This record gives sequence, structure tokens and C-alpha cells, in this order.
Amino acid sequence: MKRSFILFLFCIALPVAVSAVGEERGGLTIGEARQMAWIFDSVPGPYRGVMISFHGLNNTRLREAPSSEEKMLAEKGYLIVYPYCGPWHWMNRQAREMVDGIVDAVYEAYGIPDSIPLVTTGGSMGGFCAILYTRYARRPVSACVANCPVTDIKYHFTERPDLPRTFRCAYWGYGNTFEESMTEHNPMDQVREIPDIPFFIMQTSGDRSVSKVHHADRFVKAMRESGHRHVIYKEIEGGRHCGPIPAGIRQEKMDFLFRVLER
Repeated sequence: MKRSFILFLFCIALPVAVSAVGEERGGLTIGEARQMAWIFDSVPGPYRGVMISFHGLNNTRLREAPSSEEKMLAEKGYLIVYPYCGPWHWMNRQAREMVDGIVDAVYEAYGIPDSIPLVTTGGSMGGFCAILYTRYARRPVSACVANCPVTDIKYHFTERPDLPRTFRCAYWGYGNTFEESMTEHNPMDQVREIPDIPFFIMQTSGDRSVSKVHHADRFVKAMRESGHRHVIYKEIEGGRHCGPIPAGIRQEKMDFLFRVLER
């Protein structure tokens, strides 16, 4: 009970505080951005791409070191940004504003031209964020990678008993109905507004936390039917939530991300 209350306060307070900082000065400094995100810049530039890596639900872990894949991506020219948006944020308006501010600060501080591609990645709620942010980002997103993404939050609200409180927390105080807020943030309801950019989506059939049938299968079908021409969908037999991802598909994902840098 105590942990849930702390998560609730974190979910509400952090994005509001971040928004206040941005409004006060007209933008974030790179120092402030570093307080709100882990930025992997140990590999020196010039940078050929910026990658936003979104965390999953309930995650409050502070990053200290890159994964082996992140090291490979950095060596190819990616600057990797891992924003701490809050454990239950569900890419709400405050989180979007926060990420916009962090990204702007990164581009400015590192002297990255606007033409350099911005890519989103994540798994589970992070995959949801990676997809939804392409819809609302201030800077155009060039490509998206999502693993076991939540793509229908209206269904997900009913999928597990631990989830309703997280959505109520994320979309509280918008001045409209909760149903309207859910529609605003639901990828399935925003398909036609999502840009026609390359997507690489992965989903295991054995996922018991995010149903393949109700999320990725339906979303990919809707995207293709709405005219999105660059949706790659990797269906993985068996497995569990977000993995394991076969080595061949992991390599395809990396090749997909490398190709973004060549465009």
C-alpha cells in the first residue's frame, strides 16, 4: 500500500515540476535535462541519430550503464536518451512536454542539426510510449521500435486488476472526461494521426501481460489498412512478456536502426 501511494505521488508530482521548470525559463538546460534523463554520450560525436528509450510500467530504476546493444548503437552514431517520466505516466501530456524539453535541450547542447533523425524505442508501456510519442512529438520522429507494446489502453484498462489506478493517475485533471483522455492517448484511436514512418514491432504469442491478439495483432492490421506503408511485424512463437527475442530478429532490429542513419 505504501509503495503504491509513493508511486502515485511520483506520477503526479514529477511531470508537473518539470513543466514548471520549462515554463519558468522557456526551455530546459542540458543540466536540467540530465536530472530528468540518463544520457549515454560516452562515445563522442558527431552524432548521426538520437534515440529515446522509454521504460516500462512501475519502473523507477536509475540507469548507470548501457546495454550491449546500446553500446553497438552508440558506436554507429546514436546518442541515447532514457527519460525518467514516472512509473505510471502512460505518455500523458506532462510526460510528452517533458520529453520534448529534454530532446530540445539535447539537440541544442550537442549541436545536433535538426535534420538528424529522432528514433523512439521501448517495451510494454515503453513500447506504447514509443508509438504514441510519434503522434504528438514536437520534433518529427523518423522511426519507431516497439517490443510487446500496449496499443489499446481501453482494453488494457480491463486486462489486469493492477492497471486501472495507473491510468486514473496518468490522466487525472485534464478538464475533460476520462473516456476522452483515454481516446487521446490510445494508439488504436490515433492510428490515422500516427505518421507514416518505419515501424519495427515485435510480439511474443506467450505474453500473458499484454495480449498479442488484442494489442499488436490488431494495431498492425489497423496501421496497414490505414495506409501506413512501412510497418514490419515480427511475431514470435511462445516466449513471455517482451521476450526472449530470437537472435535473428534482434539482428533485424539492429539493422533496421542502422538503416535509419543512412536515410
